[in-house]
Amino acid sequence: MMCKQLLIRADGNAQVGTGHVMRCVALAQGWRCAGGDVLFAAASSTPALEERLSFEGFKFIRVETSPGSTEDATGTTALAREHDASWVVADGYHFGANFQQRIKQAGLRFLMLDDYGHAQHYWADYILNQNLSANPRLYSARESYTRLLLGPRYVLLRQQFNQWETWKRDIPKIGRNVLVTLGGADPENVTRKVIQALASLRDLDVVVVIGGSNPHLDVLRSAIGGLPFALRLVVDADNMPELMARADVAVTGGGTTAWELAFMGLPSVVIVMAENQVNTAVALAREGVSVNLGQHQQLSAKQLAAALNLLLADSARRQELSRRGRELIDGRGVQRVITRMYKADLSVRRAREEDCRMVWEWANDPEARAASFSSDLIPWENHRSWYASRLSDPSCFYYIGTNGSGNPLGQVRFELKDGEGIVSVNVARSARGKGHGAALILRSAEQFFAESTASVIHAYIKPDNTSSVRAFEKADFDDAGAVEVGNGQARHFVLRKAV
Repeated sequence: MMCKQLLIRADGNAQVGTGHVMRCVALAQGWRCAGGDVLFAAASSTPALEERLSFEGFKFIRVETSPGSTEDATGTTALAREHDASWVVADGYHFGANFQQRIKQAGLRFLMLDDYGHAQHYWADYILNQNLSANPRLYSARESYTRLLLGPRYVLLRQQFNQWETWKRDIPKIGRNVLVTLGGADPENVTRKVIQALASLRDLDVVVVIGGSNPHLDVLRSAIGGLPFALRLVVDADNMPELMARADVAVTGGGTTAWELAFMGLPSVVIVMAENQVNTAVALAREGVSVNLGQHQQLSAKQLAAALNLLLADSARRQELSRRGRELIDGRGVQRVITRMYKADLSVRRAREEDCRMVWEWANDPEARAASFSSDLIPWENHRSWYASRLSDPSCFYYIGTNGSGNPLGQVRFELKDGEGIVSVNVARSARGKGHGAALILRSAEQFFAESTASVIHAYIKPDNTSSVRAFEKADFDDAGAVEVGNGQARHFVLRKAV
């Protein structure tokens, strides 16, 4: 097991909302799937939020401190050491430069989730900004070791969405099923305004989802009486993908749910619920994923009803919004982020002469032969000659990956051809199924880029080798489609050097 304990420091309540905690839940689910444990620590939360974390099976600790303060950093460091945390994750705009610096000075690995470059300086190992507006210029004041994970390819979706990756949406000519979901708290009760706007429409079937931290439940229950259509109020829904699949249009805020809707291909109208949602709402509309209705304070019920009615009647528009959403969010963001966190535990070194037999044994493993384009066993003498030629060839960059204890995990070989790399990977049998493959690919690719003049790496994989396909997707390679290799087909993946 590569990862142990993950400590997540995030707050949520009726005032600031629950989005920071909920997107961390997605990361926590991925970490747990990889065999690790997760501890959430919060200075502010709600009973409903704590119940949700308990339902997910995560440990929770309430910390009595001012969020983002020096005392908070000291306490977070103490918690990380007490629980032997491999990584600390912080999500919230109060975790500024001082907090980050103290976490790193304690020798901890640190991932910072951010939305708009709020800190004066960044000390984290990784900054994750999943927004379309994410730009390296936001983080020009950062440490030399700090790496950026920017844009929607790193969107953190909860585990329950995984099974919907290949699902196809039907677009009816006239839509009537509406999903309203405006976040876990909605302190200004914008949900009630939406219900009032819907009251002017007919022939609808509406589901309104609110979080358990919403303080307006009784008011909302009163508001749904006497409507000219069916409306169901759901508190703390545990089946959001199904509700999204059932709907034809959604009314949502510009927070985490907007990414989930895009992944599900559900056309949406976005209402800006807070200042930090403005950029997301604008960018999603610019990308043709949703309709931006602006800030809720300036939005009238009549404007909302008109925009929704127009979208429900326009199947071509809904089809296009749905397509663009699916193209934007592929649902693999959690895997990509965790692969980078895993990578911190790996090292690569150049292959040596004494590795020859070990590499030969790896190569002749039955699973390795089945995944190769040539499945024949490799004779020892043939391997010895080939291996010596690879070590002496300056266009071959041959690496052995090792774990934190120096134990070999597998080999990654790059052949430099016409200024670009072609990669071959083989993970040792003892290391398979533990997340090592993707991390080893990514770590070796970084080493290859650093040591060669190449700026592009190509991978060719047998179509039925699903484990390798997944590993290269997690390692941030882009799918370039199918190609001919020899006498057969291959999946082609490409990685370009970060600039």
